[in-house]
Amino acid sequence: MFKTIGIITGVDAEAAALFPGQSANSEPLHGFMVRQVQSGGRNIAITCSGIGKVNAAMAAMMLVEHYHADLLLVVGTAGKLSDHDGHCFQIAQAVQGDYGASRADGFVHYRAGAWPIGEAHAEPYHAAIMPETGLPKVRIITNDCFMESDDHGSRLHRVLGGDIIDMETAAVAQAAARMDVPWAAIKATSDNANGDSSGDFQANLKRAARLAAEATERMISAL
Repeated sequence: MFKTIGIITGVDAEAAALFPGQSANSEPLHGFMVRQVQSGGRNIAITCSGIGKVNAAMAAMMLVEHYHADLLLVVGTAGKLSDHDGHCFQIAQAVQGDYGASRADGFVHYRAGAWPIGEAHAEPYHAAIMPETGLPKVRIITNDCFMESDDHGSRLHRVLGGDIIDMETAAVAQAAARMDVPWAAIKATSDNANGDSSGDFQANLKRAARLAAEATERMISAL
């Protein structure tokens, strides 16, 4: 099961935290640098896609088409929207928080790619069933913006029920659904998605990246 796992991160520190002790074969492809390692007899192809939904979706397609990844993982950091206990989470569901219709009475959310007209519906993408990690399972919201507004983050939490927020996961989930490839994600929180997020992210990036990487390595070893 799962001969090749493709891992996508948004920033270099998140990719570097994965399997740091292994010698690796790296190569450029379509503007991405891909590092290959072995774990449990599986090929692991790791790439830092760059920040944002388009980059992440492009990386997902590249890993499936060129490296034949039969599982996509999104690994790295996120902002925290809820008071859910813990700092590292396994993603159960993902929803895009900036797709929908902008109307006079506010923004209306729809499932990414759906016709954004008529009755609102923002069904999440569901992650593949993975081995138990002991981590809390949460819903993640993905936006093409870095969250530094407590009011905006609180609204997304209230309307979409997300516990954490990032800029890649739901885009990978959407791409994976189109390609009929399972996906999963592990994210550690670096900030609280508020006015302090910029400084907190910089201060906590390496710690959170390593936390997510260690959990991902444990999950892969249990497959």
